[in-house]
Amino acid sequence: MISFRSEAKFDKAAIVLLDEQGLKDKRFTFSNKQLKEQTVALLQSGQFTAENGEIFPLVLNKKTVLLVGIGKKEATSLAALRVTVRRAFLSSYLKKAREIELVPHEQAESTIKAIIEAFVIGTYSWKKYLPKGKDDKAGSAVNVAIVSPKKSSYNDALKICEGVNLTRNLINENADTAVSAYIEGVVRNLIKGKKRVSLAVLNRKELKAKGLNLHLAVNKGSNNEPKLMIVKYNGASLKDAYTAVVGKGITFDTGGVNLKPTGSIETMRADMSGTAAVVGILKNTLALNLKKNILFVFGIAENVIGSQAYKPGDVFRSYSGKTVEIGNTDAEGRLVLADAISYVARNYKPKKIIDIATLTGACVIALGYDYSGLVASDDDFARQLIRSSNETDDRAWRLPSYAELEDYIKSPIADLKNVGLPKGAGGTITAAEFLRQFTEGIPWAHLDIAGTAFVDNGAGRMYYSYGATGAGVRLLTHYLKNS
Repeated sequence: MISFRSEAKFDKAAIVLLDEQGLKDKRFTFSNKQLKEQTVALLQSGQFTAENGEIFPLVLNKKTVLLVGIGKKEATSLAALRVTVRRAFLSSYLKKAREIELVPHEQAESTIKAIIEAFVIGTYSWKKYLPKGKDDKAGSAVNVAIVSPKKSSYNDALKICEGVNLTRNLINENADTAVSAYIEGVVRNLIKGKKRVSLAVLNRKELKAKGLNLHLAVNKGSNNEPKLMIVKYNGASLKDAYTAVVGKGITFDTGGVNLKPTGSIETMRADMSGTAAVVGILKNTLALNLKKNILFVFGIAENVIGSQAYKPGDVFRSYSGKTVEIGNTDAEGRLVLADAISYVARNYKPKKIIDIATLTGACVIALGYDYSGLVASDDDFARQLIRSSNETDDRAWRLPSYAELEDYIKSPIADLKNVGLPKGAGGTITAAEFLRQFTEGIPWAHLDIAGTAFVDNGAGRMYYSYGATGAGVRLLTHYLKNS
């Protein structure tokens, strides 16, 4: 829990002081004379220089005081600040502290928001299946009082972080728990009792009746129900057009008959990260009461092997009417998204479509783990999304889309095939081109979060712990709020 106070009171069990490097001792203007004298003496001794990431503990009247260096202001990014503040919160010095006062080095709004994210996003960890340790206190929580005037934008930042962490909970959950029915339950609970919100659910029977055969093909090997869910949110005038946000929700991906090898299959519960992100964005939209009309679209299936599983070489007719040859059953997410995109385009006619998906390993090769790939049909649309990514540190990098890509996904026996060039060349942009074929000419953007959605090493990455990151939630919440 986070609260705000206009001045430091030094009344908590632990105090965290953020300090810039290279400033004079007069930087400490707070009223606690004893603490001021000790910190100044420490700086003068050279034992603490406020270098970025440096942490030095003091004990004052049985209180823990943590001096945290953030380096020189001109050389410190907000991302680095989040990493440093997270390290302080997770340090062994604060392990038993349940009440913490944090004194920031400045009052800039962007700085306070970064500190909020460092705490709420940075200290998150998935502990549902861990036994409680002897130091854990049942039902306890850490309360942080930030020395800064309270602003509505800070409350908004807290709400957005809660949406991010809901997304992470969904992704981190066991694949046999977070199946389509489970996700539907989460969505129904979010919108329960909300005005101007409606839900449409297409299960196997409805998907078959309406001809969403690509979606059904992916799910053929599974006993779990496939679902296309659409939440219609009316935050603006009914005359205003909708923006559709479509999430890939493969609750587990074995690769199908093209089975993934050991080393690639273990974290495939995270292949529903796109749908989970849309759940988080829905939560944020409701919490912020956005004055926009938005469609939240969840394309959910499970791609597993079995006697009924679809096979390479099969051809299916999509909802749009285009036929698709299956070149690889592990290129399944684009099939579910293709039917979802064309269904929404034809039946709801949104002004813009954004899809978000853990779509291609090629995106990881191209951009690594810190940037999502962005492909867009419109330059202004792309610039707006990149601006939101920069504002939120939910990073994205635009990749090209061009006419010749269409040639690479043509099939000799169908209209299209679900794989592009040999050996995975241009895998991210050819997968995006496949999706573009189903957008009905509506301005469209695609976020490939294959690299950014999940951290699979125990050391964590940036200010994320092991597991899901909630990639795309902050970016698209900001875009929807400000577009």
